[in-house]
Amino acid sequence: MALLKNTVSIILLLTVIACSQDRNSSAPVSVEPDAVQQIIDIEQYDAATFFQTTSFSLASSAGAFSADNDWLLVSSDETGVFNVYRLNLDSGTRQPLTDSTTDATYAVSYFADGERVLYTADQGGNELNHVYVRAADGSVTDLTPGENLKATFLGWSVDNNYFYVLSNERDGAAFDVYCYSSSDYARERVFTNDQNLQVNAISRDGRWLALNQNHTSADADVYLVDLNSDDKTPQLITPHEGSIAYGVYDFTPESDALVLATDEHGEFNQAWRYDLTSGESSVLVSADWDVSYVSYSENGKYRVVGINNDGSTEVTVTDRATGEALALEGLPPGDLRNVRFSEDESLMAFLVNGDTAPSNVFWLDLQGDRSVHQMTQALNPAIDPTHLVEGRVVRYPSYDELPIPGILYRPQQASTEQPVPGIVWVHGGPGGQNRKGYRAAIQHLVNHGYAVFAMNNRGSSGYGKTFFHMDDKRHGEVDLQDVVYARRYLETLDWVDGSKVGIMGGSYGGYMVAAALAFEPEAFDVGINIFGVTNWVRTLESIPPWWESFKKALYDEMGDPATDGERHRRISPLFHAGNIVKPLLVVQGANDPRVLQVESDELVEAVRANGTHVEYIIFPDEGHGFRRRENRITASDSYVAFLNEYLRG
Repeated sequence: MALLKNTVSIILLLTVIACSQDRNSSAPVSVEPDAVQQIIDIEQYDAATFFQTTSFSLASSAGAFSADNDWLLVSSDETGVFNVYRLNLDSGTRQPLTDSTTDATYAVSYFADGERVLYTADQGGNELNHVYVRAADGSVTDLTPGENLKATFLGWSVDNNYFYVLSNERDGAAFDVYCYSSSDYARERVFTNDQNLQVNAISRDGRWLALNQNHTSADADVYLVDLNSDDKTPQLITPHEGSIAYGVYDFTPESDALVLATDEHGEFNQAWRYDLTSGESSVLVSADWDVSYVSYSENGKYRVVGINNDGSTEVTVTDRATGEALALEGLPPGDLRNVRFSEDESLMAFLVNGDTAPSNVFWLDLQGDRSVHQMTQALNPAIDPTHLVEGRVVRYPSYDELPIPGILYRPQQASTEQPVPGIVWVHGGPGGQNRKGYRAAIQHLVNHGYAVFAMNNRGSSGYGKTFFHMDDKRHGEVDLQDVVYARRYLETLDWVDGSKVGIMGGSYGGYMVAAALAFEPEAFDVGINIFGVTNWVRTLESIPPWWESFKKALYDEMGDPATDGERHRRISPLFHAGNIVKPLLVVQGANDPRVLQVESDELVEAVRANGTHVEYIIFPDEGHGFRRRENRITASDSYVAFLNEYLRG
């Protein structure tokens, strides 16, 4: 239920312009201009066509390239379920390395020999990931066997003779650090996490371990452990007073410094360099937005920085010796993602993802002419990309005039003469963020003539710490009003039919759907609740054990069940389901460990008792989020069919 908002603050995942000088003030708010839109004949595609688009991601850590630089390790759902592939840089051909038909499987890293591969998978969406190694002959070994445990790859040693894995096998609530031999997989527990801190990173020399402790949702500390010392007690390195959030980006490749995240010096997260010898800190990267991440190439020649700029990520790759940024020319519009380097730092691979172009794999030769090579065509060739829609960042005033940002998608069919129904799309979290980028479900809705407004209510990440904390212990109240006012914003657009506006969202966004229908029963005309919380009392009392290190910060934001049970009941739609009178579609995964199926079962039963129309879809082989293509197709087709009947009419 909780994930990092970024490397500093905790959010609950139950799973972007106004005056730039003061984005969260009551400055003038941008609104949709009276633009003239060319109406064209577009083809409408079904969900199967949209979801035949292939999703790609690169190996999640160092070691994405094979030792000979001929192959790139990727994950792809081209069969309908994510599996691990190797992609040839010369021919672009892909060879499958795993063949799961049920469990989403993701690439982690090549071994230094370029033949063996690390990957991770859970079981049917239960989030209990194990770490596996695939040998050159195709045989597979589970490096983290056992029931009810969760494991995560942490990093390689500088010589690649060892690698590190986190596992909660000793204690379901605490992740210990294990060191594995790359040759025979013999292992040793090198850190016992008795204090139940969040382990963030290990230095490449294997000496230093960086950990995080979240005191509240706004106050966090970083600790260091010297693994070479007999005393492995975590040492606090961020003493402070007040609400300041510290987190971890990475260690430097030289293992001489830790790159910290902190919001101590303003609204947004900055990157600071903490010298491991002297203990002195100095600013490394700052911007007028959050620094999302800082990472390095294999041997430290390049530094990669991502800045979250109003729902898009600006990526800079800098040569550390010269201080010059690489000029990445000839790329299509979109965000760079998953930047990876070869061991010799001669090659760089990355994804580019745009609103109308899903993530494609690219690489360039850093020692040659630096020409860019595109290796994949992710978009289904049956889709004409000119029939897709770019999102636009806009802002609208909420009930208290606070500017609320969001991304607006205007169907090409929409006009003043032919206004279209609207959908307010609420993200998960509560501290998530709707961002720019390709989303098949949104494009499917827009293609079928629905305006989609992916709004970012107060409490969303990416807009400064003040904005982020505006909904603390006020969930289902102030953020719900932002959602209601998003409808009012859509009603001001002459190309939107203001009498036909629905709401939909997943996880925390699903909660907001149910809350809107229960607490503002006339605000929306229909709702689509995708695995949303309906009973906060139960949800906050049934947190999975592996989220224990986040619990204190989560309770600070949402309220402690021991003391705030009355409020949790008051904001839980289940206990007010008698108010729900508008048609509702509920979608749920049976294996969801965060939002249990009983949440949706009880809501559906209660709303049906009102005589209100409810449709209910349960996927027996999914968890929190739908990973199987066939299920995503079923869900997306159901959204459109439901809206066609009960919203468009």
